[in-house]
Amino acid sequence: MLIRDKDKPMVSKFLMYGSMGAAGLAGIGALGYDLYLASTQWVVVGILLGLWAVYLLLEAEFRS
Repeated sequence: MLIRDKDKPMVSKFLMYGSMGAAGLAGIGALGYDLYLASTQWVVVGILLGLWAVYLLLEAEFRS
């Protein structure tokens, strides 16, 4: 993989922050101010970023 095992927890944290940011953008879009994507699309982006974050964190834990 392209990410070193010792860097995976840090990347996982950034992905989780991205997931929370996507949830915030979904909330803003629900108020009627869509930014680049619709609210439901931001929710999907947030879910995918969160899943990747959990996957990377678990992979880093089990490999060490």
